[in-house]
Amino acid sequence: MRSLVFASAAALALCGFAAPAQATTSQVSYGYAWADGSGSLRVVPMTAKLTKRDGYLFYKLKRVPGARELKLDYRGAAYTRVTLACDLKETEGRIAVDRKGLGKTACKPKDLAATLARGPQAVRVEHSGGKALRVSEFFPAGESKAVTARGTLKWVNGNTLLFTANGRTTKLGYTWLTAFSRVTAKCGAGWLTGRPVNADRNGLGKKECTGHDLTKVMKKLKYPVLVKVDYLPDSRYVNQVWEIYGDA
Repeated sequence: MRSLVFASAAALALCGFAAPAQATTSQVSYGYAWADGSGSLRVVPMTAKLTKRDGYLFYKLKRVPGARELKLDYRGAAYTRVTLACDLKETEGRIAVDRKGLGKTACKPKDLAATLARGPQAVRVEHSGGKALRVSEFFPAGESKAVTARGTLKWVNGNTLLFTANGRTTKLGYTWLTAFSRVTAKCGAGWLTGRPVNADRNGLGKKECTGHDLTKVMKKLKYPVLVKVDYLPDSRYVNQVWEIYGDA
């Protein structure tokens, strides 16, 4: 679907412990990392199982009920990629992984920042005290089926949204590739501004806009708004947001 992460999508995992070193203990988590401000990432831990398919190594990820999101400072972390070069957006048919299916091309935190700017990335993170020590890319085995639901949406910051449906709030993320379907005449118009010239018979927006437009519109809103959302539950990536006219 997108580079590395969206070749097939998946999520995180809380793993074991590294051996004590100088009275400190690091933990390991697997999952989808999202940018969360400068030099910071967020990830919701999931279980991970290494699998082999057609000669390639993948991690099968499974959500953990009640798992709490981690926010980690990666500015001093080692970063290893599955690509042959640090600045590549895609593998281009050649990969660099070790015997555990983890990326082995040594890169820098600035390269991780560039990767996360493009969207969520499946990673193994060794961390301690709120700091990421090592971040390693891997290939996820596959994402669960997308979820489509109506509810309310509120912009938090950057590429982060809070979606509430049936009394449950989920933190989601999006990129410029996220489709934003509007009922308004223009993509940059205020929420439900003017006549609903692009609403279908169910009140859903039909005008094709982008994630950039979504940011421009949502960040000006003080209160949650009614929407329809299509997203991937493992990576929590938003595929599409529909503006809804009235209570149709």
